[in-house]
Amino acid sequence: MFLQKLMVYFSTACMFCYIIGLNVVIRILHVFSPSLTRKHILRMGEKITMTQNPKFKYEDWGPTFMSFMLVRAASKHMWLSLGQEAFVGREAPDSPVVTMDGERTSIYQYMRDGWAFTNNYDINQHRSLEDRLSAAQILVQKEPLCPVVVDEMNDVTAIKYGALPERLYVLQTGKVVYKGGTGPWGYNPQEVHSFLKKIK
Repeated sequence: MFLQKLMVYFSTACMFCYIIGLNVVIRILHVFSPSLTRKHILRMGEKITMTQNPKFKYEDWGPTFMSFMLVRAASKHMWLSLGQEAFVGREAPDSPVVTMDGERTSIYQYMRDGWAFTNNYDINQHRSLEDRLSAAQILVQKEPLCPVVVDEMNDVTAIKYGALPERLYVLQTGKVVYKGGTGPWGYNPQEVHSFLKKIK
């Protein structure tokens, strides 16, 4: 466990340097060649499937990769990820979540089986659990094929799973069997889809 924690610290530091470096390179490249910058950002968008979302145009999300707000948001999430406890092959940590009916439960009950894009849903930073539940209703209205729960206001589940700002996990019989990379660049839904097909 100590070595895994050490790896989290090391990878967080590396990711922080990468994000700052990438932000600087993209800004410089944009000065000399906006079209090449756009091409590079679109290539990154393909990896995270952002380009497949018909509701977002490049103009909605691409330029945000050049903002200091991205660096600030990513830095905050990396700092919180140092509390991560979910590691592949280890027991999946339990933590409290809240159902859409406001009932407090835990993540184990579902194991049986700052920076924002423009033209996105207008969701302010949650100030209360009611705000968070209200924002989750947007997802519920899309009728996802899975239960929807929200983290408590202290973000304990997101911290334990290192899921800030986004990460995909596969849990099986109380163990973490798959952990995807941290978003936005390491977030790969296709990889998770392939993994789920293999273990079916």
